[in-house]
Amino acid sequence: MTLVYQLALTRVKGVGNALAKQLIDHCGSAEEVFRSPKKHLTLIPGIGEYLANNIACYDAMEAIEKEVAFIDKHQIEVLFWNEANYPAKLRACVDAPVLLYFKGNANLQAKKIISIVGTRNASTYGKQLCDELVEAFQAEDILIVSGLAHGIDSFAHQACVQRQVPTVGVLGHGLDRIYPSVNRKLAAAMLNNGGLLTEYPSGTSPERQNFPSRNRIIAGLADVTVVVEANIKGGALITAEIANGYNRDVCAFPGDINKATSRGCNHLIKTHRAHLISSAKDLAYLMNWEFTAPKKEEQQLALELALNPVEQLVYGIVKEEGPLGIDALSYKANLPQSKLAIALLELEMKGFLVALPGKTYRIP
Repeated sequence: MTLVYQLALTRVKGVGNALAKQLIDHCGSAEEVFRSPKKHLTLIPGIGEYLANNIACYDAMEAIEKEVAFIDKHQIEVLFWNEANYPAKLRACVDAPVLLYFKGNANLQAKKIISIVGTRNASTYGKQLCDELVEAFQAEDILIVSGLAHGIDSFAHQACVQRQVPTVGVLGHGLDRIYPSVNRKLAAAMLNNGGLLTEYPSGTSPERQNFPSRNRIIAGLADVTVVVEANIKGGALITAEIANGYNRDVCAFPGDINKATSRGCNHLIKTHRAHLISSAKDLAYLMNWEFTAPKKEEQQLALELALNPVEQLVYGIVKEEGPLGIDALSYKANLPQSKLAIALLELEMKGFLVALPGKTYRIP
């Protein structure tokens, strides 16, 4: 019966999240809210005669019973605000939902939680950043949260599924549907190592106004929100602003100043609303998290150490300064071009450098 009263409290006309929490604080539980005399309810701050009457006269039990049946059938976990299974980081947010519906196996109480957000019109650059970020944290005990939308959200979830990193999608509708529908297969895969979370009961359509509200859950669940690629307007910047309001960390990857999908990130950095990061190491450093170097980096370091001293010198210069011509390399390495040419050929054959037109070399 406890679940029935919890669901009912979220459906009483005029009682939103803030008043529901106030009622629970005064009465002790959702069940006691409905068992309390109307006269007692009117004495609670913010609950006048009208709301007390709505609570006392609530009788839409047919809809509640239908929702309970849906929850049981689909093995959905209900997370109520004052219970132990409710995400602690989200509970600390003043406007957190009083009730959440969760399907999956992710640990919503994970010590390290990252929210990844960004534009729906993501570029190859944005996808690459998502891949690199998720890959870098593959060895960590971490949960990655996003919104299962087109673009950066989907890229982040896909990268997690591919690398078996737990990931949760926060929805702007009920668990009886997936929006956008193209992400149904991805959502199903996420249930194996992660899950789907929403504050909306079954039957709720993906209405436009639901998504800005959904963003507060994405921000509130996480220790840090990372904006990968974003325009100056949109959900990603709303989420970043909410995270700042919660006094949570916000990070952003900088981008091309001439691209619309980078303007949001650049604006956050410029206005000191986000830390500039260029890698997962930057993020781990800012969060003071212990960070295990990915195997790929360890292998790369071992390969670099296998180079002879001249090759290491030349490779190190190009790695640090970017593409360089042979004349500039000769000057910076203080090597005659005959000796430099041998080192460049070896580095190219070993895959450390790529030759460009005009005798210029860069890292692959």
